[in-house]
Amino acid sequence: MARFEGKVAVVTGGSRGIGAAVARRLAAEGAAVTIGYRGNKTAADALLADLTADGSRAVAVQADAADPDQTWALIERAVAEFGRLDVLASCAGIEHFDALENITPADFDRVFAVNTRGQLFAAQHAAARMREGGRIVLTSSVSASMAVFGHTLYAASKAAVESMVLNLSAELGQKGITINAIAPGGTATDMAAEHAASYLHPELSGKMSLPEWLNVQVALKRLAEPSEVAAGYAFLASDDAAYMTGRTLQLDGGMF
Repeated sequence: MARFEGKVAVVTGGSRGIGAAVARRLAAEGAAVTIGYRGNKTAADALLADLTADGSRAVAVQADAADPDQTWALIERAVAEFGRLDVLASCAGIEHFDALENITPADFDRVFAVNTRGQLFAAQHAAARMREGGRIVLTSSVSASMAVFGHTLYAASKAAVESMVLNLSAELGQKGITINAIAPGGTATDMAAEHAASYLHPELSGKMSLPEWLNVQVALKRLAEPSEVAAGYAFLASDDAAYMTGRTLQLDGGMF
């Protein structure tokens, strides 16, 4: 497959987890990829080495998704390096769990700066550099449409993304650019390893393991592999999804 031959993609949060899998998938299908990362240079450099060893065109650029100026610089680097921009996969995000009484304004600002504001300005900067046929894929979460104890702040930041995608579709459609989102369910990443237990109802804490919970709450009875979620981003970024915009695609293994 070479759906992205001759195309250029920027992947934020691209050094690990879902973002790294997206970078690998787009590169494998022919895209020149600019990997944005905040602090894990070791992981970014390792991914870059893998991609270039396979013959892909790629660069890694340090950029904090919470800082719109750094996001602008990331996108400008991609255009300077490869001559154009066709795809933005906005994968940078941070988790948050805490009870309502413990949430502070600083918590709100930190979570929304990356998960919501960061994605809005990434879309803004990318759209300014895209031609007709550009593809923007943001990242929501199944948490945007389910209730989890202590997850209000994170879930709200992701629900806002789905609203942004819906409303921006009308505006960007005038330029021939599509914008959609992926809402991943539980995925086998470092973030999941750190936070998965927090998704259990408090009354189940210590009484049910994560595999047991997955067995009764997810139709496919397991976490997704990052590569499986990356396939969704690749679909939305491709011409196969040319008539899909303003929508959020849930990839959750059949949560119920």
